Amino acid sequence: MLKDLVKKNRSYRGYDEAYRFTKEMLMDFVDHARLAPSSVNAQPFRYYLAWEKEETDRIQALTKWARALPQMELPHKGMCPTAFIVICQDTRLGESLQRYQKDVGIVAQTMLLAAAEKELGGCMIGNFNAGEVKSELKLPEYLAPMLIVAFGKPAETIVLTELKEGGNCAYYRDEKDVHYVPKRKLKDIVISADID
Repeated sequence: MLKDLVKKNRSYRGYDEAYRFTKEMLMDFVDHARLAPSSVNAQPFRYYLAWEKEETDRIQALTKWARALPQMELPHKGMCPTAFIVICQDTRLGESLQRYQKDVGIVAQTMLLAAAEKELGGCMIGNFNAGEVKSELKLPEYLAPMLIVAFGKPAETIVLTELKEGGNCAYYRDEKDVHYVPKRKLKDIVISADID
């Protein structure tokens, strides 16, 4: 069951804009995240929730998507996410932003798996200017934006493929806008004494 959720949890870049979130739904995602492991149990993150259209539009404008597809504007017009959670580090609880980078990934993945369980999806967005986000959201000085997680009802097809020998692992789209994600073979990523 977990493997099925992991397969469903893709980086979606196209959503049904008619689907709306509530504050309670996003609070539930954060409730999952707060139960995740934390380095030295510091729990240094605070979560900025956005689900109303005016605010999600403001955050969307601060993000850049799909760096590997520079010729494409993603999400396509009319297919933007309808909620965001901005993961911020409270520097009063931990000054080093580097120290908790792995924790950022853990809480983001936990929230996205919770979304996948509800037939929803999202995308981790690291391509943004932290200063601009901090200013736009009027965050206090001690909160540092670390990652933006988009959420929505997926409205695109994503296909996992097996990476061929010597192939390129960059994701791509075909003429029907189907998104393909090549994955390395299990035997190619496991380090073991008995592998040829």
